[in-house]
Amino acid sequence: MSGAATQLSDKALAVLPAHVAIIMDGNGRWAKERSLPRVEGHRRGAESVRSVLRTAARLGVKYLTLYAFSVENWKRPQDEVDTLMKYLARYLKSEQREMNDNNVKLQAIGQTSRLPKFVRDQLEATRESLSQNTGTTLTLALSYGGRTELVDAVRGIAEKARDGEIDPAKISEQTISGHLYTSDMPDPDLLIRTSGEMRVSNFLLWQISYAELMVTDRLWPDFGEPEFCAAMEEFAGRNRRFGKV
Repeated sequence: MSGAATQLSDKALAVLPAHVAIIMDGNGRWAKERSLPRVEGHRRGAESVRSVLRTAARLGVKYLTLYAFSVENWKRPQDEVDTLMKYLARYLKSEQREMNDNNVKLQAIGQTSRLPKFVRDQLEATRESLSQNTGTTLTLALSYGGRTELVDAVRGIAEKARDGEIDPAKISEQTISGHLYTSDMPDPDLLIRTSGEMRVSNFLLWQISYAELMVTDRLWPDFGEPEFCAAMEEFAGRNRRFGKV
């Protein structure tokens, strides 16, 4: 990333997405291409998070959601999982001042109860320290799975229907949206996936129904401010019809 901030066109600034979601893919491949340990890819990936978050905050993107750790990722080798958890806790602590300086608010979605206690404690401490900020809301998807989220939503709705709080005949899309982990934020306008893979990997399955999709061959550690701004420019050129003519 260059020292000078990348500038957007007036058109891009006028139609900036309110919510950008990113599948951060390619840390392992980035490290392998350089004959480095996979954990080095994750470390460099954290630098990309800092760059993208700083850029989103500067531009005024209201919500940035990052797919940080999926429910499937628990199946990775235990030593890698342990290292990722340590990196996550370290990131949450070390980036606290940076996020505060950029007026960033923090939250997490997913089965966060599965995270190690030291990670949960740091997550809560960082979240609380940033709770009064009013700029970009950074949402980390941790131990997250789109299907798991939908199952949890259905269970919640079923329990309320059983208790007479919801009339099954009146269940609507809004009912389902209101029981998702993301009930307090708008659906993503833009979904970015790095590393060139053409799949959504169980991420925000309900919420991305009308999101614009962008896939870049860049591996996540190589994705920074210029690439994020290029995505904003491309988004500005899209014709979003939402099923209409």
